[in-house]
Amino acid sequence: MKIAILPGDGIGPEIVAEAVRVLGALDLKFETETALVGGAAYDAHGHPLPEATLALARQADAVLFGAVGDWKYDRLERPLRPEQAILGLRKHLGLFANLRPALCYDALVQASSLKPELVAGLDILIIRELTGDIYFGQPRGRRTAVDGHFPGAEEAFDTMRYSRPEIERIAHVAFQAASKRASASGRPGARGKVTSVDKANVLETFQFWKDVVSAVHAQYPDVELEHMYVDNAAMQLVRAPRKFDVVVTGNLFGDILSDEAAMLTGSIGMLPSASLDANGKGLYEPSHGSAPDIAGKGVANPLATILSVAMMLRYSLQQPQAAERIESAVQAVLAAGLRTPDLWSEGTSKVGTREMGEAVVAALAGAAGDALRSGRTMTRIKS
Repeated sequence: MKIAILPGDGIGPEIVAEAVRVLGALDLKFETETALVGGAAYDAHGHPLPEATLALARQADAVLFGAVGDWKYDRLERPLRPEQAILGLRKHLGLFANLRPALCYDALVQASSLKPELVAGLDILIIRELTGDIYFGQPRGRRTAVDGHFPGAEEAFDTMRYSRPEIERIAHVAFQAASKRASASGRPGARGKVTSVDKANVLETFQFWKDVVSAVHAQYPDVELEHMYVDNAAMQLVRAPRKFDVVVTGNLFGDILSDEAAMLTGSIGMLPSASLDANGKGLYEPSHGSAPDIAGKGVANPLATILSVAMMLRYSLQQPQAAERIESAVQAVLAAGLRTPDLWSEGTSKVGTREMGEAVVAALAGAAGDALRSGRTMTRIKS
């Protein structure tokens, strides 16, 4: 099994290093190869996604991605900005389905921005279509307006568009995920539920989305389907988040709603993600950004990246037991009271990026209890 390691910029190299450390602690054999991407690749090769990096990603069975971007690149032409690397990888690898689980661990209920009774037991899977919508639609650009409210003025425009096959394939992913989640719940007669988020009342694109999702639903009688406008979905995520099971939506809405859901878990530093192609090959990354303001300080939360490794083992490398081991180790570390600064509160122990990674490795080894209590595996950050 070959894994391409693309650390990227900002805190990317720091958090990926801990994820690789955790991966190495498993009794599995992997071949890994590291390459530059994003701003680091631009500095070295003049492009955020060099041909060699793209070739490696194509050859690998899975890609572990850190984060890209830094304010110093904001003046570059858009095709050369670091963020184009992740867009390019999605496009060239055909990564159309983005899976973002939002779980609220028992130990982090108090860290959520919502009341504990609203988020306790939270388990949502947001499925975002990743290669269509307004981010990729053509035509786009700037021009002089010939009509509208201000003819002759400079204007910018983007195009929102979806084809039937694009909507059908992401709908299948959502219904299949809901069915599997219901089966895994262990509750007799449990039905999965898909909430399809759209803006069908004002956008033709999303009236079409709604029609196609409804047609695909006919193939999944064991799954419940509801449709919800995106503004209402945003409100319900903070009003009654546990009512959601699987949420499926387009690229733009999914980008926004998945970050909102992240805060329900206590920190976006806890949110992993998988971007999959039609055959299950995927790119795995934390849902947060490169955070250049804290890069090099050793305080970034590596758990989203470590949990992304668990998703990689489950979805692309067919190692579900290893994935469960990592998830259990993360849960044990949180239960022991260890927190990076984004999650820290009175009564918990503040630790750095490396120390958190070491704690997860210790938990994997079954030595978490003694190691965490004695403090042998970490140096705590003073509050």
